[in-house]
Amino acid sequence: MSKGKVLVIGSNATRIEVQGGGWGATGQYLNETVVPTLAVIEAGYDVVLATPDGTKPTIDPVSDAVQHFEGDEVAYQRAKSFYANDPSMNQVRTLRSVIEEGLDAYAGVFVPGGQAPVVDLMQDRDLGAILRHFHERAKPTALLCHGPIAVAAAMPHAREFRSALIAGDADTAKKWAEGWQYAGYKMTVFSNTEEKVVEDHILHAKLYFNMVDALRTAGGTLVTTPVDFEPHVVVDRELITGQNPRSDHPVAAALVKALDSAIAA
Repeated sequence: MSKGKVLVIGSNATRIEVQGGGWGATGQYLNETVVPTLAVIEAGYDVVLATPDGTKPTIDPVSDAVQHFEGDEVAYQRAKSFYANDPSMNQVRTLRSVIEEGLDAYAGVFVPGGQAPVVDLMQDRDLGAILRHFHERAKPTALLCHGPIAVAAAMPHAREFRSALIAGDADTAKKWAEGWQYAGYKMTVFSNTEEKVVEDHILHAKLYFNMVDALRTAGGTLVTTPVDFEPHVVVDRELITGQNPRSDHPVAAALVKALDSAIAA
């Protein structure tokens, strides 16, 4: 018998704005999506994958590599097969349909990274409604790597907040963030120095804003590791955040622990 359902929220973005007026290819990271999802399933929960438009997220090709599975070829191939073939990854819902069906049915929510959430999820109104529901009921809310930027969607004016960040106007962004449910929470996200590695070697361009700066502007208390790409997870109340791709297993363990604790309470 299932312990309950966990909502996995994916992005539909395939490109991201970069300075100079261009776009860089993006998507969702394979390991960040699959490792926590499989951990939740193996712990006895069902998962439902939902995205803004109801189509399956695009996996960033950069993440489709054994190096993101610590060189474990078996784990890598298992992840590829699971994402390609498992019904839970192919019966994708829209965020709106999940809301209309009822969020009380879900025990927790998880948002993986890749840069894609920076484009759509952080300003998605339906995701905002979902996050507010989980926040108000103190249900486990886990996000990984760039995924934590999605908590901005809970703001009353998330779209305006993002636009101000792109314009480089931190003061205006701060005003638009007023009333944010996660102000004062400790959290982590892909660090500025980690982002520079991506900008220099993958995007070959600079983003309009860094995740740490954005969440700090909104009122979050950001904690990142001094060493890039070391696993790091921060738990504050119902919010569970992981810093980077190598935080996939630790964030999965923290989410399962929180889900199980909520059941036992």
